[in-house]
Amino acid sequence: MAIESIEDLRDHLLLATRVELSTVPIYLSAMYSIKDQESDAAQLIRSVVVEEMLHVCLVTNLLLSIGGEPDFGYASIPTYPGLMAHHKPDLLLELRRCTIELIRDVFMAIESPRAHDAPNEDDEYETLGQFYGALEEALDRLDDDLENTVFANHQPERQLSDPSFYAPVRFDAEDSGGLLLVSDRASADRALEIIIDQGEGLSDHRWADPAHEELTHYYKFKQIADGEAPLGEVWPVLDNPRTGDLPPSLQMVSDLFNAMYGLVFVTMSELFSGTHNQGEGVGRLYALMSSCLAPTARYLVSTPISADNTAAPTFEVFPFSDEPWAQTVELADTVSGAHPELDSVARMLASIKPPA
Repeated sequence: MAIESIEDLRDHLLLATRVELSTVPIYLSAMYSIKDQESDAAQLIRSVVVEEMLHVCLVTNLLLSIGGEPDFGYASIPTYPGLMAHHKPDLLLELRRCTIELIRDVFMAIESPRAHDAPNEDDEYETLGQFYGALEEALDRLDDDLENTVFANHQPERQLSDPSFYAPVRFDAEDSGGLLLVSDRASADRALEIIIDQGEGLSDHRWADPAHEELTHYYKFKQIADGEAPLGEVWPVLDNPRTGDLPPSLQMVSDLFNAMYGLVFVTMSELFSGTHNQGEGVGRLYALMSSCLAPTARYLVSTPISADNTAAPTFEVFPFSDEPWAQTVELADTVSGAHPELDSVARMLASIKPPA
């Protein structure tokens, strides 16, 4: 579908959000499967995940800036295995243990840089750089056509734009870009530039920042594929696991992981609502991902379920009631009773204050 109207552009920005979100679980699954979580390989993948979440926020700021409405509901939660949306040729996204083949054949394909002469592609795209180039081109064209009114109501109170809310991690560089307010073509172009430069770059462009301290996502993955960042030992996790595939004793742990994963989407929705304290929301998001999801995932991947496999996070949609936070805290209490190793997760969840 060509971008011929402001409504088309909003639809494509929603698509961009979902494309970025679809990469996070597959990268996390691979990262969690690495036994040494402090290794260069694990930390390189983590640095990519952190920037993918940044890209989700920047795209959402762009969407809000042109009068669009974000959607972090159930429909935005990706399912696996599944095809990467609108990518050509088809690219299958799966939840798998980390291997050199996965890094080379899937992760590097996702982050493949565009050639200098590659055309912008607004529907089916070969590289994300071509897709984002089409968004930038459409923004400029529509703003001209609509006599510079595209950003007339850019909803600054709803955008996540405070630079202090984002901090680079190991292997990322501060000057490669962070959060910003999108209010005009210049700031919109800068947001897209950050996404492209950190992610794919151009065919001869290895660096995401002016000082050449941060590699693009493609070249971060290439370091692992080439053995410059050794992969090391990997847990023999199930491929594309389902909660129902796990022993009954671990199904409640899987449910807890998925409930907390669901809370990430609940929190993202709150962050861009304009009705909740964003600083508190960012704190909840960091706590969920670092202190709740990560230790629960490590517990799953290190727990044998057969002679050949360990468990793994399933990243499935969790059926929330009307009180998702209270429901998850209650579930965590139950899980920690049967799995005391996760008591710290239950305590962390209980300490996180949901929005009033």
